Amino acid sequence: MSEQGGGGDEGGGGGGGFPGGFDLGAMMQQAQQLQEQMLKAQDEAKQKTVEASAGGGMVTVTITGGYEVKAIKIDPACIDPKDPAMLQDLIIAAMNQAIAKAQELQAGAVSSVTGGLNIPGLF
Repeated sequence: MSEQGGGGDEGGGGGGGFPGGFDLGAMMQQAQQLQEQMLKAQDEAKQKTVEASAGGGMVTVTITGGYEVKAIKIDPACIDPKDPAMLQDLIIAAMNQAIAKAQELQAGAVSSVTGGLNIPGLF
């Protein structure tokens, strides 16, 4: 007597539906639509600009939602050749604030699509 594998109705695959009427195809279609909407919202956010300043407006930075620096304005009154570190600190502070605002812009764009649902790995 020899045993051969592969026969019978045991184990793996078969069937087509999921319990409770779960439709995987519809879920995948919804996920793709959500992804397209998110990409569109992110692209729109990338076109917008945000502005941040430091030192009471002595340094102002303008960047896009895609983190592209568009402008840096420096008040000549804060340019002191004897203290370049102060100007450097003001530029860094303004850049960091502008980046934070751009991140908020992107997060708002994603949130508008997801309805505030926190989806891990998005933002």
